[in-house]
Amino acid sequence: MVEVTSELAIPEDELTLTASRSGGPGGQNVNKVATKVTLYFDVTGSPSLSAEQRARILERLATRISRDGVMRVTSQVHRTQSGNRAAAVARFVELLREALAEEAPRRPTRAPRAAKERRVAEKRLRSRAKAQRREPSPDEW
Repeated sequence: MVEVTSELAIPEDELTLTASRSGGPGGQNVNKVATKVTLYFDVTGSPSLSAEQRARILERLATRISRDGVMRVTSQVHRTQSGNRAAAVARFVELLREALAEEAPRRPTRAPRAAKERRVAEKRLRSRAKAQRREPSPDEW
Protein backbone atom coordinates (compact mmCIF):
# COMPACT_ATOMS: atom_id res chain seq x y z
CA MET A 1 0.00 0.00 0.00
CA VAL A 2 1.18 3.48 -0.89
CA GLU A 3 -0.17 5.88 1.72
CA VAL A 4 -1.00 9.25 0.18
CA THR A 5 -3.02 10.84 2.99
CA SER A 6 -4.60 9.55 6.18
CA GLU A 7 -7.83 8.94 4.19
CA LEU A 8 -6.26 7.59 0.99
CA ALA A 9 -3.98 4.62 0.44
CA ILE A 10 -3.44 3.15 -3.02
CA PRO A 11 -2.69 -0.57 -3.37
CA GLU A 12 0.59 -1.25 -5.15
CA ASP A 13 -1.15 -3.47 -7.71
CA GLU A 14 -2.83 -0.32 -9.13
CA LEU A 15 0.61 1.10 -9.98
CA THR A 16 2.55 -0.08 -13.01
CA LEU A 17 6.31 0.44 -12.93
CA THR A 18 8.44 0.03 -16.05
CA ALA A 19 12.20 0.39 -16.47
CA SER A 20 14.06 1.70 -19.49
CA ARG A 21 17.48 3.01 -20.35
CA SER A 22 18.24 6.36 -18.85
CA GLY A 23 19.83 9.27 -20.66
CA GLY A 24 22.67 11.47 -19.51
CA PRO A 25 26.08 10.68 -18.07
CA GLY A 26 26.91 7.32 -16.58
CA GLY A 27 29.59 5.78 -18.76
CA GLN A 28 29.18 2.20 -19.92
CA ASN A 29 26.55 1.59 -17.25
CA VAL A 30 24.02 3.84 -18.99
CA ASN A 31 24.26 1.82 -22.22
CA LYS A 32 23.43 -1.56 -20.72
CA VAL A 33 21.33 -1.08 -17.57
CA ALA A 34 17.68 0.00 -17.49
CA THR A 35 17.66 2.43 -14.56
CA LYS A 36 15.01 4.98 -15.59
CA VAL A 37 11.69 4.15 -13.93
CA THR A 38 8.26 5.23 -15.18
CA LEU A 39 5.25 4.89 -12.90
CA TYR A 40 1.77 4.65 -14.44
CA PHE A 41 -1.45 5.09 -12.45
CA ASP A 42 -4.92 4.76 -14.01
CA VAL A 43 -6.74 7.69 -12.42
CA THR A 44 -10.05 7.12 -14.22
CA GLY A 45 -10.16 3.39 -13.49
CA SER A 46 -8.89 3.37 -9.91
CA PRO A 47 -11.35 1.95 -7.36
CA SER A 48 -9.34 3.55 -4.53
CA LEU A 49 -10.39 7.10 -5.46
CA SER A 50 -13.75 8.70 -4.73
CA ALA A 51 -15.49 10.64 -7.50
CA GLU A 52 -14.49 13.94 -5.84
CA GLN A 53 -10.83 12.91 -5.51
CA ARG A 54 -10.77 11.66 -9.10
CA ALA A 55 -12.22 14.94 -10.42
CA ARG A 56 -9.77 17.02 -8.39
CA ILE A 57 -6.76 14.97 -9.59
CA LEU A 58 -7.90 15.09 -13.23
CA GLU A 59 -8.32 18.86 -13.01
CA ARG A 60 -5.13 19.75 -11.16
CA LEU A 61 -2.76 17.24 -12.78
CA ALA A 62 -4.18 17.49 -16.30
CA THR A 63 -0.73 17.99 -17.85
CA ARG A 64 0.50 14.67 -16.41
CA ILE A 65 -2.56 12.63 -17.35
CA SER A 66 -3.07 11.15 -20.82
CA ARG A 67 -6.37 11.13 -22.73
CA ASP A 68 -6.90 7.60 -21.44
CA GLY A 69 -6.80 8.88 -17.85
CA VAL A 70 -3.38 7.41 -17.02
CA MET A 71 -0.99 9.47 -14.91
CA ARG A 72 2.74 9.14 -15.65
CA VAL A 73 5.66 9.93 -13.33
CA THR A 74 9.27 9.27 -14.34
CA SER A 75 12.52 9.30 -12.42
CA GLN A 76 16.08 9.02 -13.67
CA VAL A 77 17.96 10.98 -11.01
CA HIS A 78 19.60 7.92 -9.42
CA ARG A 79 22.01 5.49 -11.02
CA THR A 80 20.09 2.48 -9.70
CA GLN A 81 16.68 1.19 -10.66
CA SER A 82 15.67 0.77 -7.02
CA GLY A 83 16.61 4.38 -6.23
CA ASN A 84 14.59 5.64 -9.17
CA ARG A 85 11.65 3.42 -8.21
CA ALA A 86 11.59 4.93 -4.72
CA ALA A 87 11.95 8.45 -6.16
CA ALA A 88 9.09 7.90 -8.63
CA VAL A 89 6.76 6.61 -5.91
CA ALA A 90 7.73 9.51 -3.61
CA ARG A 91 7.05 12.04 -6.40
CA PHE A 92 3.72 10.33 -7.18
CA VAL A 93 2.65 10.62 -3.53
CA GLU A 94 3.78 14.27 -3.40
CA LEU A 95 1.82 15.14 -6.57
CA LEU A 96 -1.34 13.46 -5.27
CA ARG A 97 -1.06 15.20 -1.89
CA GLU A 98 -0.71 18.59 -3.58
CA ALA A 99 -3.65 17.87 -5.90
CA LEU A 100 -5.92 16.70 -3.08
CA ALA A 101 -5.00 19.47 -0.62
CA GLU A 102 -7.89 21.74 0.30
CA GLU A 103 -7.33 25.38 -0.52
CA ALA A 104 -8.04 27.84 2.26
CA PRO A 105 -10.82 30.22 1.23
CA ARG A 106 -9.60 33.72 0.46
CA ARG A 107 -10.69 36.36 2.91
CA PRO A 108 -11.16 39.68 1.14
CA THR A 109 -9.16 42.47 2.76
CA ARG A 110 -8.94 46.20 2.25
CA ALA A 111 -5.75 47.85 1.14
CA PRO A 112 -4.29 49.98 3.96
CA ARG A 113 -4.60 53.74 3.62
CA ALA A 114 -0.80 54.14 3.59
CA ALA A 115 -0.55 51.76 0.61
CA LYS A 116 -3.15 53.76 -1.31
CA GLU A 117 -1.34 57.00 -0.51
CA ARG A 118 2.01 55.52 -1.65
CA ARG A 119 0.44 54.38 -4.92
CA VAL A 120 -1.07 57.81 -5.61
CA ALA A 121 2.22 59.55 -4.70
CA GLU A 122 4.14 57.28 -7.09
CA LYS A 123 1.62 58.03 -9.85
CA ARG A 124 2.05 61.75 -9.23
CA LEU A 125 5.85 61.43 -9.46
CA ARG A 126 5.62 59.38 -12.66
CA SER A 127 3.23 61.93 -14.14
CA ARG A 128 5.62 64.82 -13.38
CA ALA A 129 8.58 62.93 -14.86
CA LYS A 130 6.67 62.27 -18.07
CA ALA A 131 5.36 65.84 -18.24
CA GLN A 132 8.95 67.18 -18.13
CA ARG A 133 9.86 65.05 -21.17
CA ARG A 134 7.16 66.64 -23.33
CA GLU A 135 8.01 69.42 -25.71
CA PRO A 136 6.48 72.68 -24.53
CA SER A 137 3.54 73.94 -26.53
CA PRO A 138 4.01 77.16 -28.57
CA ASP A 139 1.85 79.26 -26.18
CA GLU A 140 4.25 78.39 -23.27
CA TRP A 141 7.24 80.02 -25.04
